[in-house]
Amino acid sequence: MNTPENTPRPVDDEEVQRRSRRAFLTAGISALAALGGWRWLATRPDADGIPWPLRRVLEANQQLSEAYFSNAHLAPVFPRHRARMPRVNGKAGLRTPLDTATWKLRVEGMAPNGQPQTQEFSLADIKALPRVEMTTDLKCIEGWSTVVHWAGARFADFVARYPLAGPAGQQLPFVSLVTPDEQYYVGFDMASALHPQTLLCYEMDGKPLTPEHGAPLRLVSPVKYGIKNIKRIGTIRFQSQQPRDYWAVRGYDWYAGL
Repeated sequence: MNTPENTPRPVDDEEVQRRSRRAFLTAGISALAALGGWRWLATRPDADGIPWPLRRVLEANQQLSEAYFSNAHLAPVFPRHRARMPRVNGKAGLRTPLDTATWKLRVEGMAPNGQPQTQEFSLADIKALPRVEMTTDLKCIEGWSTVVHWAGARFADFVARYPLAGPAGQQLPFVSLVTPDEQYYVGFDMASALHPQTLLCYEMDGKPLTPEHGAPLRLVSPVKYGIKNIKRIGTIRFQSQQPRDYWAVRGYDWYAGL
């Protein structure tokens, strides 16, 4: 029941006009503030392709993600019957013809004495490592995702079998992966690279990779967005400094974690 205290008071035309005018002014002031803020951002010096305040936000997000990261936190896995072929998305690093029969994976690191060291591996070397299959979600930073069935070797198993240490036997903190033509490149912190679901992948949906999906070898990391899942790996570099990343220099988050 409505009492005199809670009975809605009729709103007259003058009140409506006052409220509308107030709302319009508030919206206008907010828009001007946003415009002013954007103009201010647009005049800031760039840091890796975007205004430096935005880059600082991405770096803070990276630090938070790294703080919460754990190898015990696994991406969800799905029944294999749910797997589908993902769309072909992005051709950077795939445009140059490649003879997969003669392909070699080049790995650059450091010997225990601190001197540069380079090794080359065939696809047979990768396949000699313990085979791992998983069905996980490939998430694109554009917003779409597809459940995909993968097969390959854990990156951690590759590092354990073929160690390329840093000075005094210390593990280097970063990994760079580059296509043979060096047109696409991603950077990983070592903890993410050694996550148990990070694979050097050579099969998808039970079949060898096709050229458009990264044959003969690609990276799969379901704890990262698809932009980190580099296709057609040519070189892996273990290094002490954070590597450049194709999309990070174009304004995206370097860490790109999920």
